[in-house]
Amino acid sequence: MWRADIITYLPETYPGLLDHSLLGKARANGLWSLSIHDLAEFGYGKHRQVDDRPIGGGAGMVLRADVAAKAIDKAQTDDIGKRPIVYLSPAGQRFDQNLAKSWSEENGIIFLCGRFEGIDGRVLQARAITEVSLGDFILCGGDVAAQAMIETTVRLLPGVVGDTQSLVRESFEEGLLEHPHFTRPRIWEELNVPDVLLSGNHADIEAWRLSEAKKRTKYRRSDLWEEYCRKHPRDRER
Repeated sequence: MWRADIITYLPETYPGLLDHSLLGKARANGLWSLSIHDLAEFGYGKHRQVDDRPIGGGAGMVLRADVAAKAIDKAQTDDIGKRPIVYLSPAGQRFDQNLAKSWSEENGIIFLCGRFEGIDGRVLQARAITEVSLGDFILCGGDVAAQAMIETTVRLLPGVVGDTQSLVRESFEEGLLEHPHFTRPRIWEELNVPDVLLSGNHADIEAWRLSEAKKRTKYRRSDLWEEYCRKHPRDRER
């Protein structure tokens, strides 16, 4: 069973959205599991302190290496096999669909969620922790990012999403953004569903969807389009 261990200063925020819809059903059916570790349990003194002032001065507080290491070591005690340890950080590599795929093939992930100015860098090295970023913006902590990454990864596990074809056709799966979708009514506020989708010609429909996906990607995500054209140079020439 794929398992997510969360090391957090805010254990009360879980399971949150992870306990609803497809993910909640999948967890209830034993397709994945969630284990929460409260950082305060590993803190020092009667106030269970987990952070301290940065050495050398500066704003904010820094999560202590010894506290984080104790929590990580506790999360690793269960014998379910080696798992990557991830620290949610804007300084990390960018999270994307390919990373989620690789995580879905692991036994699970241990997520370390910061909540202060940062974490003592020594623990990142000592415990071989990978820093991963949800995007180029700053959150108050790592918990929102962790839940987003878990949702992205868990839905790729076998049996979580009923129609596996919906996974194949999603944005990023072929290096392109997904084509637009339509449903009833056929005419809404004087806007029509494209005729090709009503033609019954599946080859034409697929060709139209691919064309629309390329257009979307080219004009909305030039970075993805450049990568796609490197693999499909003929599309750049059209």
